[in-house]
Order: sequence, then C-alpha cells, then structure tokens
Amino acid sequence: MSQTVSLTKVLHIRENEKKIAQKAFLSSQEAFEEVATKLYHLLKKKESAEASYDEFIQQATPIERIKEQIAYIEKLNTEINMLQREVHFARNQMEKNQQVLSDAYIEVKKFETIIDKRKQEELNELVKKEKAFLDEISINQYLSNKNR
Repeated sequence: MSQTVSLTKVLHIRENEKKIAQKAFLSSQEAFEEVATKLYHLLKKKESAEASYDEFIQQATPIERIKEQIAYIEKLNTEINMLQREVHFARNQMEKNQQVLSDAYIEVKKFETIIDKRKQEELNELVKKEKAFLDEISINQYLSNKNR
C-alpha cells in the first residue's frame, strides 16, 4: 500500500509537469499562429501589390508611380523575410514544446500503469490471503466437527 502512495505522489508531480508543458505548448502554438497569420496577410499584400505593378506596366503610368510600387514591393519583401524567420523560430519553439508535452504524457502514463499494476498485485495478494484464511477456517471447522 505504501508503494502506491509514494507512486501516487510522484504521479501528481508528473501531472503538474504535464499541465505546465501543456500551457507552454498552447502558448507557443498561439504565438506561431499569430506570426503565421501576419505573414499570410503580408504575402497577400505583396500579391496585390505585384498585381497592381503588372497593371501599371500594361498601362501608360508615370514612371514615378511604378518606382513607388517597386519600392513598396521591396519593403514588403524585407518584411516578409523577417517574418519568415520569426515563423521559423516560432515553429521550432512550438515543436520543441510539443515534444516536451509528449514526453510528459508518456511519463504520466507510465506511472498510471505502474500504479494500476501495483494495485492489482495488492488486490491479488488480498484475495490470496482471504482464500488462505477461509481455507484455514474450513479446516478448523472440519477438524472440530470430526472430533465430536
């Protein structure tokens, strides 16, 4: 019985670690989604800016307007490159936290399995003792009835 009590304490510690890992993973997942969404919107802006640039090229547009559009596209490219690095970093953090969470789940499951096995062993031992006790009572009753 004392074995399962100490293991239960360790299980609670592992469950707390799992909850902390879960919070960290959810936080990193939200951060990744936020940065990825920014990148998506920036790519959409670039796509529409390039479409406008193509229209300007096809039409008789002042050269200054075309230069402005090229400068805007270059600025977007710079921002996209920075955001891609941020997305890469956020993805790595999220994957690292996911691995930590998976490890925590595995540890909790291990302890749950060990506790279940120990409880089953204790139950089997108790049943065995009860059977032995009942056998002893039966033998005593038989012997006491035989002597009459």
